Order: sequence, then structure tokens, then C-alpha cells
Amino acid sequence: MWTEIGKLMILHVLLMEVHSTRGSHTYTDCETGQFQCKNGRCIPTLWRCDDDDDCSDNSDEENCAKKTCATTDFACNNGQCVPQRWRCDGEPECADGSDEADATCSRQTCPPEKFDCGGSASKCVSLSWRCDGERDCENGADEDQCSADAKACPAKEFQCRNRKCVAPIFVCDGDDDCGDGSDEEKCSISTCGPHEFRCNDSECIPALWSCDGDPDCRDKSDESMERCSRRTEPQKPRCPAGEFQCGSGECVQQNWKCDGDADCKDKSDEAHCALLTCRPDEFQCGDGSCIHGTKQCNRLHDCPDFSDEAGCINGVNECAENNGGCSHICRDRRIGYECDCPSGYKLMDNKTCEDIDECENPDACSQICVNYKGDHKCECHEGYEMDPSTKACKAVGKSPYLMFTNRHEIRRIDLVKNDYTQVVPTLKNAVALDVDVTTNKMYWCDLYHRKIYSAYINKASDSSEQVTLIETALSSPEGLAVDWVHKNIYWTDSGDKTISVATGDGKKRRVLIATELSEPRAIAVDPRQGFMYWSDWGTRAKIEKAGMNGVDRQVLVSERIEWPNGISLDLSSRRLYWVDSKLHLLSSVDLNGDNRKVLLSSQDHLGHPFALTVFEDLVYWTDLEAAAIYSANRLTGHNVAKLAEHLNNPLDVVVFHELRQPKAPDSCNIGSLPNGGCEYLCLKAPQITDHSPKYTCACPDDMELGPDMRRCVIAGNDHYLLGNNITVAILGIVIPIVVIGLLCTAGYLVWRNWRRKNTKSMNFDNPVYRKTTEDDDDEIHIGRTGESVGHIYPAVSGSGRQPFIALPLGGSRVFSFIFSPVESKGVRSKRLPIPLIL
Repeated sequence: MWTEIGKLMILHVLLMEVHSTRGSHTYTDCETGQFQCKNGRCIPTLWRCDDDDDCSDNSDEENCAKKTCATTDFACNNGQCVPQRWRCDGEPECADGSDEADATCSRQTCPPEKFDCGGSASKCVSLSWRCDGERDCENGADEDQCSADAKACPAKEFQCRNRKCVAPIFVCDGDDDCGDGSDEEKCSISTCGPHEFRCNDSECIPALWSCDGDPDCRDKSDESMERCSRRTEPQKPRCPAGEFQCGSGECVQQNWKCDGDADCKDKSDEAHCALLTCRPDEFQCGDGSCIHGTKQCNRLHDCPDFSDEAGCINGVNECAENNGGCSHICRDRRIGYECDCPSGYKLMDNKTCEDIDECENPDACSQICVNYKGDHKCECHEGYEMDPSTKACKAVGKSPYLMFTNRHEIRRIDLVKNDYTQVVPTLKNAVALDVDVTTNKMYWCDLYHRKIYSAYINKASDSSEQVTLIETALSSPEGLAVDWVHKNIYWTDSGDKTISVATGDGKKRRVLIATELSEPRAIAVDPRQGFMYWSDWGTRAKIEKAGMNGVDRQVLVSERIEWPNGISLDLSSRRLYWVDSKLHLLSSVDLNGDNRKVLLSSQDHLGHPFALTVFEDLVYWTDLEAAAIYSANRLTGHNVAKLAEHLNNPLDVVVFHELRQPKAPDSCNIGSLPNGGCEYLCLKAPQITDHSPKYTCACPDDMELGPDMRRCVIAGNDHYLLGNNITVAILGIVIPIVVIGLLCTAGYLVWRNWRRKNTKSMNFDNPVYRKTTEDDDDEIHIGRTGESVGHIYPAVSGSGRQPFIALPLGGSRVFSFIFSPVESKGVRSKRLPIPLIL
């Protein structure tokens, strides 16, 4: 009996073991680089011992060594370490929030160069931001108790009703420079000077500008037919093949007609167009408009008449059961479903979420991005500080200001104090502009005079201080850029279709690129990396880059681009920004041509943008159609604002601030050799690899580098370029051949003429080599044709003998021996010419 009971007990134990085995979990081994939690979940190994329970059972935080934070770190209460600079910055980085706790931040003391915002947060902001018109402290303390004097305009400036400051010269000039019209109130009728012409709108321009074929008055009264005796309106030019002539006279590309975008001033290119039909991949709404086919039945009303959602059938909601198998978020779709993750995570197997690197997005932060699990942290470069209110990086120190060309003048706007002053007056057609902050100099191109000028900014209003740098071989200089490190200037010329470089004084210059350019327009340089960038709005529009010495040329943007008028570099974020006046777009791309992004698409704010510049978190641009200057957030394109309006053809615009032009070593003057040992130009070379040369030498257009790659020699048969875009490789072969042929012909003619004049003859009645028996009758005549040369000696013997002529010695001369026939002893001699060289 006990045996049977024992068997039953053993069987019961075995069954329990089997049941226990069946009821246990079977875990799959995690992949390399992953940690397996006790509950079987796999997490990245980097998440182990990071003071965060990622396994949900805290097994990833067990048996962890005790951490000791570095002196540069802040120790959170839970043992986590974060950088000390993240302490009390308004964003909790510690998992327990101890880095932003009141007990931590209330003990914070601001240094002398900072302003204490006060309050419980105890935030510190730059002292230069105090009373600048912007609330940088969350409680606005930096703008409190600002005296009236602090907000008043500087002496000799006019204060508008809106507290904007403008220079006295802008008061009663016919332009609403204040923006509220207060600078044009209570103005008497203006009278122009004796050498000025008064426009119908009371504007004054130099008298020489009247009737010069170029309208300078805003109302164009200086070129009116009545004044300039133009009886008939000039005939509108006919457009070439492939272009459409607008009713207003201008020419646009033929494929722009009826494209839904008015390109002609009178919009005649969009008149008399057939009804719009949608593409095969589009859905046509009930009102005739088109949307992409993927927007049909997406539970969103994309058509104005909601026709895209009519007749749609809802499917089964897979997320209703077990959350669709998603670890975090399940989204039901019209067909099927999809898993999603919260902010800071991404799907790694279409169901499970993992941390993402937000810093892969170039616009995640204003400047510097630091990634950590589930989130990221933004920081600023040296010279900038994080604004606690906007989280944007703001420059510390001197106030930045805009400089822009207003066709007949160059103006300046202080971006902090809002001062509005004139820098250069009485220009004819200033179209391009750039500055050198370290030397406080400005450079500009005048399209009318076809010259490039420079001046110190504080003296630029005096015409005697303006220096002409380039005044020859310029056709249409429309873009200008200053190399602030190596002190060279670069410019584009749409007339010659070239890109050139010159020294800062204009004495040495060279054409760098003159091929495959159609309408080169804007140009920008990066002296630290040795690259230049330019836009070309020709038939095949594009944005290109090349080394600042003209090598390693490559295209950055060539698709979805039409009129790239202006470009600008943001060196802190390593991105290029441009405006397209045809597509009405503001876009950006990284400096390799990747990660393209459209920031703003607006015909209202981008009617005809011409130029742009970037500083801090804002992008500024000029617009010809609106006659204004705009700004917007450079990361999002939001917060569009108008800085100035009622301008007269605002063209180029730049920001003047030392942080716009970061310091870098001058590659041409690092060593002991000045100018890098180059005889002519020293140009920064593109830094492609660590082994790239720092600079290369360059020569004038009609010369080339010698074997030492430093000195210049006359160009041989190789290709070299002239300023007018003529390749002389063929001429280098043909011209020497022609010259040699001409020299040979001339030499032959000279030789023949010389021979004719220097022919000698000798008459031997009885040649020396012929023996006769009657020596008395022998006769020798040596004479020079046409003249008597030498000395005459008397006959040696015999009265009947003729004298002979002794020729002077020296030199090589050709003579002819002529044997005269004589009768001697029955032998007859012949008269034969024999050459003789003496």
C-alpha cells in the first residue's frame, strides 16, 4: 500500500514540475548591444545604470556602481549627473527634477556681467539685454523701471510716435520711415537745391539724373515724356523664342504661361488659360481644384467643398484590441493601423519604440544640440546666450544692425535700439553690399557706374572718403562678398557671366569661373572652410559652390528652383538660405546640398524677394514688390514681421556684427613668407580633407603659375581666361604660326633686296686659270655695280694696263665673276658668271 502511495506522490511531483515548466516564460536572447531585463524585455545597453527604470521592473538599475559626478557636473538627488551649466536653466534634466528645484535655484547668484531676473526662479540674463525692448526674463524684470532716457532716441535723431528712432535726414523726405507716418507730418513743401531736380512727389535727386534713360524718382517724373521730349513710347522689345511677351512688355519663360502663378506685372501670362485639369496622381475637388490623391478619404477636409471625404467607408479599428500590439501609441487608419511613439522615441520594429536622436534634425536647436534619452538639450556657441524666455541664442555685446541698399543710398537699422540712419547718400544704383566688421569697412557695387567702391563706415557719407576699387572690365556686377579673413573681395558679373576675385585694394584681380554660368547673381563665402557659394537664375537655375580659388565646383540645388535671387550663409548652423522670387519661397539646405527645407511659402511676404541675411534665430530679406524689409524665424518661418517699408527699391541687405564673421587664421600669412610666397594672389583653398592645402597661388588672367607654383609666367598654349569670357587656347596655337610665317616672308624680302644692292662682278678677259702666251693683253676688272668702292692703284707695269680696284676686307659679300670673251691664240673665252664670296 505504501508502495502505491509512494508512486502516486512521485507522479504528483513530476506533474507539478511539468506544470511549472509549462507555466514559465521562455525568453528570447537579446541582440548585441542590448540588455535583457528580468521580465524578458530588451533595452539598449546604454540605458543600463542611467538612473532611469527602462525595464519597468527596475532590473536595469540593479547592482550599479555608485556614481561620483565630475566637478563640471551637477549631482542630482537620484545620483544622476548632468552638466553644471544645465542647472537652473528652466528645463529639468534630472529625472527627479532636482536641478530645477527651488532649494537648488534659490541659492543661485548672478555674476556681475549678468542681470538677476529675481523671483523664485533666480534667472540670470546678459546685462546687455537690459532695457532693449525685449522681455528676456520670464517675469519681464529686465524691462521694468527703464527710465525714459533709456528709451529715448540719441541726440540729433527724430523720435517717432511708436518710439522708433530715425535720422533727421529721413524726416519730411516723402518716405514713411517711422511706419506710423509721424516723420512726414507737419512738413512744408520741400525745395530742392540748385543742382537738384524736384520730382512730382517732392523727392529731390541730382539734376544730372534727369532724362538719363533711368527713372530715379519713385514716380518716374524725371524721365517723363513731357520733360525729356519723348514723343512716342519706345516700342516694346520682342521676346526671343521660348519666351512669352507680357502685355506690359517684359519677357518670361514660355512654360510659365498658364502655370497658375502670375509672373507678368499685368498678369497677362495667366489670362485666357484653359480650365485646369488634375494630374493622374491627384484628386479633383468638386470646385475644380486639385489635391494629392493620398489626401482623399483621410478623414480630413482638404477640398474647400469637402468633396474629398464624400462616399468614404470607415474600416475596422484594429487598435481597439490589445492596442494593436503597439508598445505605446496605436493609430487607426482608413485601411489598417500604425504604431506610433511619444516625443523623443521612434519605432524600431514597427511596434516597439526606442530613443531617437533629435539632433539629427539640423533645426532642432538654435545652435548646438545635445541628445539624451527621450529628449535633447539646446546650447549656444561662444558669444551667444540662451534667452530663457524664447530659448533662442542671442548675441552678447554690441547691438547688431542691418545695412541695406535703397538704390540711391545705403541705410542702417539698429536691431535693438531701432535707430534708423543714413550711411551713404546720393548713389546712382547701389545693388550689392557687404562689410568687413574687423576693419569697419563697407563695399558696394554701383550698377549704373559699373564700379566697385569701398569706404570706412563712419566716413562713408563723405564722397571724398569713398575709394574706387574696380572700375574696368565690369559689365553688370550684381553680387558681392568679402573674405574678412584673407582680405579679398569676390563678385558676380551677369553681363560677362563670370565670377572674379580681387585683393581688398582692387590692385590684383582674376576671373575664377567663366564657364556654364547664365545669370550669376548672389554670392557668399566661408573663409574658414575655403568655399564660395553663388546663385544662378538663368534658364537652368541652380545654386553652386566651389573653392575660393575656383576649384572643386559642384551643384548644391538644381531642382524646384527658378529665380534664386539671394543667398546667405549661417555658419553657426552650417546651412545656406535662399529666396526664390518666382516660386515665392524661403528655403534652406545644409552646405552639402542635403536636408533641404522650405521655411516660408507666401506670395504676400515673398512677392519679389531680392536678397537676404541671417543672424541669431532670424532671417531678414528685402522685397521689391512690397518695397519693404521682412524678418522671420529661420528655423520655422513663423513670426513674419515688417522692419521697414515705403522704401525705394530695397536690394541687398547684410547684418553688421562680429559674430557674423567668426575669427579664423589667415592661411596666407601663417608662415614666414608674406602672402604665402605668392607673387600675385593668395587664395584660400577648399578644406575637403585634413590633407587639403591651406591656400593656392593665382596669377592674372593672361598669365599662369610657373613650375614653382608661386611665380607667374606668360601663359603658353594652355587654356586661360580673359575678363570677357574668351578662351585663347586656339589663339595660342594659331597666332605663333602666323607670326613665324610673317617673319619668314619679311626676312626673305629683306634678304632679296640686300642681295640686289650688294652684287659684285669681276670681268676676267683672260681668267687666272687659263694659260696664254700673250700676257700683255690680259685684263682684270673688279668693280661694284653702280658705285665705286675701294681704292684705285696704278698699273704695275705697262702703259696699256688698266688700274684695278682693291676691295676693303671684312664681311662676307657675294660677287659675280664675269669672264669676257677674248681672242687669244685661237682660243675663244666665254663670259660666265661665277659667285665669289669675299
